[in-house]
Amino acid sequence: MDNLRRFPAPWVMEEEEDCFRIKDANGFSICCVVHREDLHAWSYQYAGNYLSRDEARRIAKAISRLPELLKRPQY
Repeated sequence: MDNLRRFPAPWVMEEEEDCFRIKDANGFSICCVVHREDLHAWSYQYAGNYLSRDEARRIAKAISRLPELLKRPQY
């Protein structure tokens, strides 16, 4: 059944300069969670549109764990 999946597990999280990228077992990029290090330097109006590095890391880590969490038990 796993070989029929479009995005095969395991998914890994890779840190880049301004984002965390989630890739499948084939190296295909599934998504990218963007963050800004310098939120304090931006005005509140623009900083509200970005995640902090820690927020983005936690979200990306949760996304990368989805295949493990969604596995159906084998009976």
